[in-house]
Amino acid sequence: MIESKELALKIARLLKEKKAIDVTVIDISPKASFADYFVMSSAGSERQMSALVDYIEDMLEPQGVFPKSVEGKRSSGWILMDYGDVVINVMTVATREKYNIERIWGDCDNLEID
Repeated sequence: MIESKELALKIARLLKEKKAIDVTVIDISPKASFADYFVMSSAGSERQMSALVDYIEDMLEPQGVFPKSVEGKRSSGWILMDYGDVVINVMTVATREKYNIERIWGDCDNLEID
């Protein structure tokens, strides 16, 4: 079983590989009981957002890593993928600016993505 920090960083690298915009990993473990990490990323369009979500699933499934749930519609501008201790938010740039989740978790540390 892959450790949550390692999974969060792996997902962040996969998103960057696929040209996601402004990929960030936030360590929410000190403040949240529902997860340890948020992986935040933006997409230039709903089509790219959809491609990013599909890519994450395609790359993790062969390793036996499956999301508990995937919420949101491609047309909503926001898709949330729940991998248990790691929650991935893939949004359009406009949606991400509107909800500004990073501000809410602003007192949490961001991980360095290599």
